[in-house]
Amino acid sequence: MLNSIKVFQGEKRFVEDFPKIGIRPVVDGRYGGVRESLEGQTMRLARLVAEFLEQHLFLPNGERVKCILPDRCIGGVAEARMVDEFFHREGVGVSITVTPCWCYGSETMDMSRELPKAVWGFNGTERPGAVYLAAVSAAHNQKGLPIFKIYGQDVQDKDDNFVPEDVQEKLLKFARGALAVSIMKNKSYLAIGSVSMGIAGSIVDADFFEDYLGMRVEYVDMTEVLRRIEEKIYDEEELERALVWVRKYCKEGMDPNPPEKRVSAETKEKVWRFVVSMAIIVRDLMVGNPRLKEKGFPEESLGHNAIIAGFQGQRHWTDHFPNGDFMEAILNSSFDWNGLREPYIVATENDCLNAVSMLFGHLLTNTAQIFADVRTYWSPRAIERVTGWKPEGLASEGVIHLINSGAAALDGTGEQEIDGKPAIKPFWKITPEEVEKCLEATRFCYANLGYFKGGGFSSQFTTRGGMPVTISRINLVKGLGPVLQITEGYTVELPPQVHKILNERTDPTWPTTWFVPKLTGKGAFRSVYSVMENWGANHCSICYGHVGDLFLVLASLLRIPVNMHNVEEERIFRPSVWSAFGTEDLEGADFRACKTLGPLYKK
Repeated sequence: MLNSIKVFQGEKRFVEDFPKIGIRPVVDGRYGGVRESLEGQTMRLARLVAEFLEQHLFLPNGERVKCILPDRCIGGVAEARMVDEFFHREGVGVSITVTPCWCYGSETMDMSRELPKAVWGFNGTERPGAVYLAAVSAAHNQKGLPIFKIYGQDVQDKDDNFVPEDVQEKLLKFARGALAVSIMKNKSYLAIGSVSMGIAGSIVDADFFEDYLGMRVEYVDMTEVLRRIEEKIYDEEELERALVWVRKYCKEGMDPNPPEKRVSAETKEKVWRFVVSMAIIVRDLMVGNPRLKEKGFPEESLGHNAIIAGFQGQRHWTDHFPNGDFMEAILNSSFDWNGLREPYIVATENDCLNAVSMLFGHLLTNTAQIFADVRTYWSPRAIERVTGWKPEGLASEGVIHLINSGAAALDGTGEQEIDGKPAIKPFWKITPEEVEKCLEATRFCYANLGYFKGGGFSSQFTTRGGMPVTISRINLVKGLGPVLQITEGYTVELPPQVHKILNERTDPTWPTTWFVPKLTGKGAFRSVYSVMENWGANHCSICYGHVGDLFLVLASLLRIPVNMHNVEEERIFRPSVWSAFGTEDLEGADFRACKTLGPLYKK
């Protein structure tokens, strides 16, 4: 039994430190009575925002977000530059300006080009904070520096010592998206191998990563994994410890191969050693391992500063060597033989665009993400014809079969819970009992040798129903650039026999999630079928929660338009300049704004 388990909260994986949020207290610069009467209130508001964000926001490694305040208010351009320099020294990656009053707009504004920005203008009657908010928003728009405007609906008293709920909601939405932008900057995508079976998502476009995400692309041939296995360029003690854990907790499932093609127990034991070694090596390739320097491999010990990676696998590797299914499943999970820790985002088939979608979801929610094929739409008529069961409830208009070819984060079982309901939680909130339940709900089936001639072990589970989830996908379109698709919906449980019949028509050794989108009755969300029909690629990322509004915030910060989403209009929050491109056709305005502003990092 997993009675206790180590929790790796506060782990440092990357060269860069995590960004801080900088709070900019802005004030009317007129000394002689005006400024002096406002500085106390202004600093109090700034501290309230800092305390609120530090209380509610966590970084992906489980540490609380840190907010930085200057020791003075900003009344003009000189003080604005002093704060710029202070923020730079302190590693600030997100800017939030706070004021209760009129200030000198373009003199006090944050002029940094790459820092995500928001401004809260206090809604009070004594001083015109709203007037400053409108003026500084106009200045930002005129200079091509978008901001998120935050303005409470209700008038407050000047001595109020709280942040209103609607302001809190907007602060959190902005901050989560802005932190994601700042965290991914200067990290790497590590492509292990090349293009898998002609899948376009594994054609890695370095310009996209550099111009839109501020990231770089690193490339490693798959033979590097083999070299490290053969030359034992890994922590051998960790491997032995990992194998003990795997033998105890990773239970083997069915072998789908005909008896005459099945391999021996001895061969399977060798394959286990191989695939566990792969997991350790791919992790080391991403973020390094100081133990390798101790073994005489200083270059290999550094890693590639990779926040995401992809493994080509099929077919050049998997036609001869064991597949990467176990490696991908365990790295993408919130735990392994070392304990509970932040997931490592690794995409099947080197689909870098799905890796980015997974990264977005992970940074916005701090949870593990499920990689999946958007495999099949099962209509109610087809389900009834094949199984004899007439779909009902959430499944009444059909379901989409989300299933990866052998690998998915074990968190995707849904065996973690929030308020007694299936969920996926940040790793530091997961209990040892929930880890054990995730492992118990998973079977590792030997690879179908028709697909994977080199063998391997696929993670097999069925996601519990009733979880609110959001699926997403980045696609690249020639002449348009990147576009993001977002669909909120629910996981569904089918009757056991129905699931068995439908699942066995594909590959029953692979992980399955039955998904139903929220329908709006129009556009791509007229029906479950139309969602499937309008999906832009063969893969998607599944994120726990209805968090499409957070994806919209992040996409607008990166200037990536969203061509398909079912987020209610009242939940949408974008930079104020978006309204200048149209207030009726919000989807069209999004495309026009992103095109006009251009990629965040393109010079």
